[in-house]
Amino acid sequence: MSTTIDPRINTAPPGPEGVGSLPDGFLDFLRPLHEQFTPRQQALAARRREVLAAAHRGQLPNHLPPSEATESDWRIELPEWCQDQRNQMTGPGDEAEMVVKLLNSGAPGVMLDIEDSIVNTWPHVRLAHQNILAGLYGTLTYYDQKRGREVSIQPSKTVIWVRARGLHLNQAGIFDGLMSASLFDVALVAYQVDAARLKHPLSIYIPKSESAEEALWWRDVFQAIAAAKGWPKDYIKAMALVESHPLAYQMEEFAYNLRDHLLGLNLGRWDYMASLAHYNLHDPNWVLPDRNTIPFDVPFFQNLRNLMPEICHKRGMLAIGGMTALFPDRQNPELNARALEVLARDKKNEADCLMDGAWTGHPDQNEIAVAQFPYPNQIHARRPNAERYPDLRPVPIGVGQKSVAGTRAAVRTVIRYRNGVLNGKGASLLDGYMEDLATDRIYRVMIAQRMRHSDVVPIVDEQGAPVRHTPEFITRVFDEELERILRELPPGTPPVVADTYREARRIGEEMIVSGQFDPV
Repeated sequence: MSTTIDPRINTAPPGPEGVGSLPDGFLDFLRPLHEQFTPRQQALAARRREVLAAAHRGQLPNHLPPSEATESDWRIELPEWCQDQRNQMTGPGDEAEMVVKLLNSGAPGVMLDIEDSIVNTWPHVRLAHQNILAGLYGTLTYYDQKRGREVSIQPSKTVIWVRARGLHLNQAGIFDGLMSASLFDVALVAYQVDAARLKHPLSIYIPKSESAEEALWWRDVFQAIAAAKGWPKDYIKAMALVESHPLAYQMEEFAYNLRDHLLGLNLGRWDYMASLAHYNLHDPNWVLPDRNTIPFDVPFFQNLRNLMPEICHKRGMLAIGGMTALFPDRQNPELNARALEVLARDKKNEADCLMDGAWTGHPDQNEIAVAQFPYPNQIHARRPNAERYPDLRPVPIGVGQKSVAGTRAAVRTVIRYRNGVLNGKGASLLDGYMEDLATDRIYRVMIAQRMRHSDVVPIVDEQGAPVRHTPEFITRVFDEELERILRELPPGTPPVVADTYREARRIGEEMIVSGQFDPV
């Protein structure tokens, strides 16, 4: 972007707060890995841009022809420690209190995040690395102000996953030029880990993959790090998110390429919706309805939700469902009851699709989520006559509403989410919904779609009259929603708060106008 720092690049500051803060000997460990794998990562990122450009010319992703990956009889052996993943709590690694609460929630799994739910800046990423290492060892604590005491992690069988940053992100300031942020994260955690102190092998959550070829990159990284650490070749384990439209067509091939490490796939539904819309940006049939009017069982989700367990169970892997965005609130009994009721229906639907578990982000959701899934998993279950090559692009005709009110809600969320980012928060609870980078991305794409196709796709006002979403109209909506946000600030709010909102508004609109729809 022309007037903002490129959020795809995290730059370490000079001096002791940057490279000087890294563990002794780490750069010697990292350099040969960087020289081997960063050029491959850069090539994979370039290939992604080619695939997206081809989609916008009408050459959309599709199922691959039969291959060794789909035709041969291969399976993985799911370890005993990973049999039960009926709920995986997820949260930002840079918040010690959240990390401890998640690990004390009783959830079968916990994913500690260095990606979407934190801000991609050096202080937040480094704090996440440090908290995660202490979380893996069970030594992390936080001070509970209400109770006036230190809270520590209680012993449990909870499986801990570490989500590294995706292949689309770069790390600068370590060596000359850019390096893969994914490589930096995995290498730094692995370098510091004493395997003898872990209750299970180091386990990585892989985000944002877009092709089966990328699985080979992760496989080779895991094995190179294992060799450098003196671990068995297949020591590092992984789960992978399916949150891009191209990867939905290559799940079995991806799993085959990573079969020595992979334990399951996860349907990252919100990023998947954003990717689906991004790849179909040229098509007016794919203008998204107002997000909160899209049912959780909409066909473009449901078809993929049925296919994933079929592939995973055929190969002995777990299939994990997505996050429910509506969050409980103990201070609001009505919202709390609605959020937990929506959660139960959503997770029951995923269980009925033969998923083995799902994601949640609030400790109050754990018990309800776990109760929807058979113990310990459903790997033995296969749907009779399951379709192996279903339509993964059913057009959402007759689904939800397309309204000016929905556009305004999207603009308002884009401003408030970006304001959170400018204040160091990678995820914000807004109007009862947990909004993170994925949902912000949905809104950015949705607004762009409406601008591009409003001549042929009616977006209606309260009277049912179509309103053209011209650039001028969107600018006006951004201005009006910003003013509304500023009016609602409490009396006596410092001027810097309003200034930050104005900057968030500027960045949000600029990202849409300049076509920045990558997950950044």
